[in-house]
Amino acid sequence: MATAAKRGRNEPEPPKIIIVKKIMGDGHGGHHGGAWKVAYADFVTAMMAFFLLLWILGATTEKQRKGIADYFTPTVVQMREKSAGANGPFGGDSLNMKENYPHKAAQTGTKGITIPKDATGGPKEAAEAVRARDRARFAALRKQLLDRIQKSSRLRALQRSIRFTETREGLRIDLVDQADFAMFGLGNDVLVPVAATLMGQVAQVIGGVPNDVIVRGHTDALPYAVGRTVNNWTLSAARAEATRKALADSGVAPARFARIEGVADREAYVPTDRYDPRNRRMSITLAWSGGAAPA
Repeated sequence: MATAAKRGRNEPEPPKIIIVKKIMGDGHGGHHGGAWKVAYADFVTAMMAFFLLLWILGATTEKQRKGIADYFTPTVVQMREKSAGANGPFGGDSLNMKENYPHKAAQTGTKGITIPKDATGGPKEAAEAVRARDRARFAALRKQLLDRIQKSSRLRALQRSIRFTETREGLRIDLVDQADFAMFGLGNDVLVPVAATLMGQVAQVIGGVPNDVIVRGHTDALPYAVGRTVNNWTLSAARAEATRKALADSGVAPARFARIEGVADREAYVPTDRYDPRNRRMSITLAWSGGAAPA
C-alpha cells in the first residue's frame, strides 16, 4: 500500500476538498404540497363576498332589498323537490296533494308547482292602467266642456278663463279671474250670473264621472283694512263653499266632494305678481281613481 509522502516542514498544507451531494427529490409534496394556497384563496374570496353582503345590507333600504329578493324568487313555476321525503320532482305525490311548504299570501299552489293568483301584472301595472283610463276620461271631459262653452254666445268670451292642468291630485280645472272679469262680487262669495252659468256647465260635464271632486279657493294678496273680520283666508274658504254648493245644485253628487279648501294667496297662479287678478281663481280637481297618483 502506498503511503502519502511526508510533508516537509516548510511545505504548505494541501487544500481541503469539499464534496457537495445534491439529492433531487419531490419537493414538498410529501409534506403539505400547494393545496393550502387554493384553500386560502377560497377563504379570502368567501370573506370578500361576506363583507360585500354586509355592505349591501347596510347601504340599501328595506324596499330595495325586497326588490332584489323578489328578482331572484321564481314566481311563475317552481319545482318542489323532496317535499315528502321522496327524491322525485313532485316528492312522490301527485300535483293535487297538499305540500309541507308554506305559501305566500299572494300565491296558491300544489306540491309540484307554485303559480301566482294573478298573472296580469302587479300593483304598478294596475295603477298605470287606472291612470291611462282616467287620462282618456279627462281628455273627453275637457273637449266636451270647451265645446259647450264655444257653442254658448254668453260663455264664449270666458273660454280664456278656463285652464286645464294635470297634477298629482288629478285633472285640475281652474276658473281664473281676468282684469275685466271676476267670478265673485268684490270682497264677497256671491257668484255673478255669468259665472253661475259657467259653473253649471262644469257641473253637467263632470257630473257623469265617478272621480272624487276637490274644490279649492284662491285669492290675490291684496290686504283687507285693519279691524275687519274677513280676510283672504276666510274669503277663499267661503268662495270654495259657494262653488261646491253651485256644483251640487247643478248635479254633482254631494258624496263625491272629497275636500273643500281655502288657501288665500299661498298658491299664486302668477308667483311673480301676487296682486295679479289671475291669482283669484277657483280650482275644481277631478281626483285620480283609487288614489292612483303618478309616481
